[in-house]
Amino acid sequence: MTAAGLPMEVTAEGLPTRVRIHEVGARDGLQNEQTVVPTEIKAEFIRRLADAGLSTVEATSFVHPKWVPQLADAEQLFPQLDGIDPHRLPVLVPNERGLDRALALGARRVAVFGSATESFAKANLNRTVDEALAMFAPVVARAKDAGVQVRGYLSMCFGDPWEGPVPVAQTVRVCRALLDLGCDELSLGDTIGVATPGHVQTLLASLNEAGIPTSRIGVHFHDTYGQALANTFAALQHGVTTIDASAGGLGGCPYAKSATGNLATEDLVWMLHGLGIETGVDLDRLAATSVWMAEVLGRPSPSRTLRALSHQE
Repeated sequence: MTAAGLPMEVTAEGLPTRVRIHEVGARDGLQNEQTVVPTEIKAEFIRRLADAGLSTVEATSFVHPKWVPQLADAEQLFPQLDGIDPHRLPVLVPNERGLDRALALGARRVAVFGSATESFAKANLNRTVDEALAMFAPVVARAKDAGVQVRGYLSMCFGDPWEGPVPVAQTVRVCRALLDLGCDELSLGDTIGVATPGHVQTLLASLNEAGIPTSRIGVHFHDTYGQALANTFAALQHGVTTIDASAGGLGGCPYAKSATGNLATEDLVWMLHGLGIETGVDLDRLAATSVWMAEVLGRPSPSRTLRALSHQE
């Protein structure tokens, strides 16, 4: 339970007044678990996250079960969420077949998943960067024709385990290409957690110079080197208002062995509320949900805020 009055609100000049948290625990988090979580538990997890005030909860991924067996139940899961507005439940679609499956179930927000580097594009999609963009083109076009919002995820924006540092111009080129395809929003992924605040601000400024407004940019940080919150603060200073996070810090990346967990939603909410930034999230309800999921998975959460709150009980 959060102690009364904590965190104390102390605002900082120049930051947004409200942030939308794009919750990825039910998709990006659970797809990296060794055990397959039952469909009913996944549905309950998503409902609890939505009830905690998270306006966007990424629900699942319509990929081939061979590649992500943990999310093979997308067709069974999505109908169990019919009490939640589908505009709050984005899903990942890798290709036109995935889009067909998602649209058939009434999905209203989808995402494609690209790479800023050739090595990761090959490992994740078995394609070059440009071949992946070509694959996404009809997916995005058909989704837009159906009135569906499209997010473009971009992995390895800051560093790659095979290629090392990723030139800013290289990331900007692929971001621009995704928007030119018709994506409504970008999510900049620090897949192996190597970004630092100066790098974040330089990339964001370069995207603006390329004609990409900050309002269409979200950030997705991993905490491999303990930089996720510092990088988030740098993005906030630049005006970013969409932050990806994962309840309890679940998740990583199955195709990059050096990628550890996502930024924990509890840690993000604690910082944002301390800065006086509105999120709409009830931290106590969120924490209770993450504790419950950690018990389901049989291991403790890496979220420091969650551990601190648990020790107060």
